[in-house]
Amino acid sequence: MNDTYDVMIIGAGAAGLTAGIYASRARLSTLILNDGAIGGQMVLTNEVANYPGVETTNGYVLANTMKKQAKSFGCKIKSNAKIARYHLEGDMKSVELEDGRTFSAKTVILTPGGRPRSLGIPGEDTFKGTGISYCATCDGDFFKDKEIAVIGGGNSALEEAVTLTSFASKVTIVHQFDHFQAFEHAVEEARKNPKIEFVMESEPREFSGNGSLQTLTVEHLPTGEKKNIAVDGTFIFIGYLPNTEPFKGLVELNERNEFVVDREMKTNIPGVFAAGDCINKRYRQITTATAEGTVAALSASEYLRQM
Repeated sequence: MNDTYDVMIIGAGAAGLTAGIYASRARLSTLILNDGAIGGQMVLTNEVANYPGVETTNGYVLANTMKKQAKSFGCKIKSNAKIARYHLEGDMKSVELEDGRTFSAKTVILTPGGRPRSLGIPGEDTFKGTGISYCATCDGDFFKDKEIAVIGGGNSALEEAVTLTSFASKVTIVHQFDHFQAFEHAVEEARKNPKIEFVMESEPREFSGNGSLQTLTVEHLPTGEKKNIAVDGTFIFIGYLPNTEPFKGLVELNERNEFVVDREMKTNIPGVFAAGDCINKRYRQITTATAEGTVAALSASEYLRQM
């Protein structure tokens, strides 16, 4: 088995699979190493209705299609690859797996993705994808004329709450403090929207329902009083965590622990690129991840030509 490649991609989400498609189609020997579900965050979406050229599908089907495309061009994909060490400097990069295997490549594309910060309360995992969402753009359309809640008090929470009023009949913002951390214009826009109500100084304690999400239990922090809010869905915007912990001290990260890249998806290390939900950017969509994966693969190809 050839363990040396032109391109090695770490992660098989939308960005990684797209990079695999482009790199292998360019006749570069390409390997994707992935630990976790093929498709990353994409597979958590029950219905994808805003992917260009596809009327409707679900995240799992879309991820599996991307996987088949990459493999059809010769890309190798190894799942359950638990990486123990990275060696990213120099002309030849390598990774060591926990089982002792070593893989090397002339270029590396980092696409470990990220995950929304979760509340960690009862019922969250149960209704994730079937009532609980972390993406208004992805799932807002599924809550037309429904009553929903938004958890959070930053810019994302308030801006997305306003966006969700285009679909929902009522949006209840639940925030743990008596004031918001968002910019004043975002606060003003939310406060003047007649569809939005506010439950301040309160934290979620439990999600419950019979087959589908029906109730959000919140606790009023000053009094300890709990109350139930009837909801058809809940959107959680309390932050986002890039999966970059293994790269601290190896690749430049910003204050949010995201990879710092330029327009060509180059990191601070020559021959190392990054794409997807792990980089410094504002919007996290399947389409943005695929675009960045494309750019990273093309940049890696150009780097190899220059070598």
